Amino acid sequence: MASIELKNIAHQYPSEDKSGPYALSSLNELWQDGGAYALLGPSGCGKTTLLNIISGLLQPSEGRVLFDGVDVTDLSPEKRNIAQVFQFPVVYDTLTVAENLAFPLKNRGMAKDKISERVAEILSMLGLSDRANEKAHSLTADDKQKISLGRGLVRTDVKAILFDEPLTVIDPHLKWQLRTELKKIHQQFRHTMIYVTHDQTEALTFADKVIVMYGGSVLQIGTPEELFETPAHTFVGQFIGSPGMNILKANVDGALAIVDRIQVALPGNYRKIDDEVELGIRPEYISLSQTEGIQAETVSIDDVGKHIIVRCRLEHQIVSVIVPEGTSIPDKPRLVFAQDKINIYQNAVLVRPTG
Repeated sequence: MASIELKNIAHQYPSEDKSGPYALSSLNELWQDGGAYALLGPSGCGKTTLLNIISGLLQPSEGRVLFDGVDVTDLSPEKRNIAQVFQFPVVYDTLTVAENLAFPLKNRGMAKDKISERVAEILSMLGLSDRANEKAHSLTADDKQKISLGRGLVRTDVKAILFDEPLTVIDPHLKWQLRTELKKIHQQFRHTMIYVTHDQTEALTFADKVIVMYGGSVLQIGTPEELFETPAHTFVGQFIGSPGMNILKANVDGALAIVDRIQVALPGNYRKIDDEVELGIRPEYISLSQTEGIQAETVSIDDVGKHIIVRCRLEHQIVSVIVPEGTSIPDKPRLVFAQDKINIYQNAVLVRPTG
């Protein structure tokens, strides 16, 4: 396995306008040997561009890529010794399932008994043991993608395994099973794994660290808990969670925030901030009361089975609140913010209290 270091990596796709925008802004990152990382963000944020630069499919406009301190920027994917699994299945239809899995190992001259042993492990892992001798052309898209995953996982000597939205074509009921298997494989073999996805559930359940991207930039790298509790940027707060973090325009001075002319006690003291100030709080950390808190008006109620999402209006702003199933929802509830779960942002970036 390998650590992966990005030194001043940036990329601009060729265009007539040489001063056009960068698909990937300058990055300096070091990802540890044996780590499981997810690149998370909406379409067009630069995550696949970054993955392809790491794999060698794309030459960066600027910067260098290092594996274990060795510059591999100018090396082909084959010479980087990585495995990559793409969004859509890449299989040999004329070969059997087992032959497809064995192909990368045969190319590297592994002994036949070792190949058979390793292929059997992967077949079992993916639930394809009973289809080992079927030709790949007869399989469903789900099973073909399982083969693609298996070919990425069958080698144990690779520097890293890169996944580009590998579960997109997989039926939803199989996604949990395959994510669980990928997690087990990582824990067993400690491959360096990088997983691209726009699905926050996939990212948060797979990765040790999640890299949240937007507009070609990395906004935050953190554990799932860090991204949920202390988003470094308002986009991260709103992108993570369902529904995402409430972001409310506010004025802040000391230990108080003013939201729609209402005072909200803060978890610490802040310097006076006047421009582009926002208060962030998760719907999970707001409760309803009839006797205390901020006066609001119920706008809508969405019962999603496991809980209820209540949308309330303050004076001018809407706040989402998550409450347990069966909770009585008044027309004019009072909202109680969990003080220690409040985050303050200036120009969309997290601000820490001074004390």
